[in-house]
Amino acid sequence: MSLESNETTCHSNLKINQSDKHNESRELLESWLNKVLKVEITDGRILVGTFLCTDRDLNIILGSCLEYVKEEDKDSAEEPEEPRSIGLVMISQRHIVSICVDVPVN
Repeated sequence: MSLESNETTCHSNLKINQSDKHNESRELLESWLNKVLKVEITDGRILVGTFLCTDRDLNIILGSCLEYVKEEDKDSAEEPEEPRSIGLVMISQRHIVSICVDVPVN
């Protein structure tokens, strides 16, 4: 699994708990089930894994997760560090900066 994807849909500062859009939000989350998500969190790490579920507080659970750490002293044009496999993770909604949903390429 690579950090870069050919086709993705990204959502920054996601606000899916708006009461007037509850059904749309639920459908959006359900459409992401079992898809690969790339989640950037507030400390700069990027987590890539399979979206398994969420809770009422909008924390998300990723399975088979890989962690990519941005090294500040490296040139941004260089390849990122090798990912670290961290398995099953729970990400608090308040730490999510952006979510990208990988779209399979035919």
